[in-house]
Amino acid sequence: MKQLCSLLFVLLFIITACTTETDLAASSNIENQKKEAVEQQKKMPKVMPTDFDFTVRFGYGEITKNEINTYQDTVTKDLIMNGDITAKITFTIEEMRSIYKNMREINIMGTKELVPTNKNCSSIPYNEDSWKISVDGETKTFTWSDKNCDVTSDAKQLLELRTFIQHIVAGKDSYKELPKAKGGYE
Repeated sequence: MKQLCSLLFVLLFIITACTTETDLAASSNIENQKKEAVEQQKKMPKVMPTDFDFTVRFGYGEITKNEINTYQDTVTKDLIMNGDITAKITFTIEEMRSIYKNMREINIMGTKELVPTNKNCSSIPYNEDSWKISVDGETKTFTWSDKNCDVTSDAKQLLELRTFIQHIVAGKDSYKELPKAKGGYE
């Protein structure tokens, strides 16, 4: 009888342990599915929506006078010692689609890690970008900088994106006609 009770106890333990592991695996699977669903919701539509617009302000530290703004179709250039100047610049539909495609590739509306883990270093001057992006009825804002000497891979992607957009702006006649900056930042 003792052997039978011992055997039943061992079987009951095994069944309970298997059920717990299965429940943990199922729970973990549900968590992963929830995370994937949230990320899917933040994915940008394949086709550029009609309400797609963005603003990026950038510069050195708190001096972020440069701005590319598709909400108002303007570009502001920091002339350093001579203040700043704003010009009316409109992107073509092809340029906007190209910018949108680049934003979609990095899932700019998704979660971004923009704060580096190493904060033991400080750089002056430092780059800082502030973004505002509207896509499909949703607007997202965020800022990144290289003040702590290091940038995350997400911040590097945003810098590459801004550089890509700046290259398009630099080719516009109305931008080429703006005065050159005088002076510099230390």
